[in-house]
Amino acid sequence: MKNVVKEVLSTLVYILIVLAGTYLLITFVGQRTEVSGSSMEPTLSSGDSLIVDKISYRFKDPERFDIIVFPFLYQEDTYYIKRIIGLPGETVRIDDDGNIYINGQILEENYGKERILDPGIAREEITLGEDEYFVLGDNRNNSSDSRDPSVGVIHRDKIVGKAFIRIWPLSRFGILKHQ
Repeated sequence: MKNVVKEVLSTLVYILIVLAGTYLLITFVGQRTEVSGSSMEPTLSSGDSLIVDKISYRFKDPERFDIIVFPFLYQEDTYYIKRIIGLPGETVRIDDDGNIYINGQILEENYGKERILDPGIAREEITLGEDEYFVLGDNRNNSSDSRDPSVGVIHRDKIVGKAFIRIWPLSRFGILKHQ
């Protein structure tokens, strides 16, 4: 009888350790998220499942072109996935021809799916604060991003993490390229 009690307690301790480990991993290291919508096409498509790296930004700053996840302020349990374009302290402006300017220089990038038709609030120069980031979706004309006042600039403490690995669909499985 002692062996049975000992085995049950051992199994319960094992289950508690696994649950605690899982909780710590999900809370502090990474989490799964699913892409909904086409704002990041062709890089990410609706239905893609990703693992978000929640730990690396504890040790280093986000960089230009990183794909990040952050909460949408006006809808609970809604998260956006966008690409960082502007970094803290920079000025960002988008002209009527769709050119993106960082500190007065045209940004050389190849992530935008098409020419930007609506510069939104970035028609006027935006100066980012010391903890602010300007983000855009890769499908620029089908994206609610920093050009929209309802999204605006993203504060560092609102960034959940960096999109790291696409785990679904299996045909597109792999580490995401940011730079």
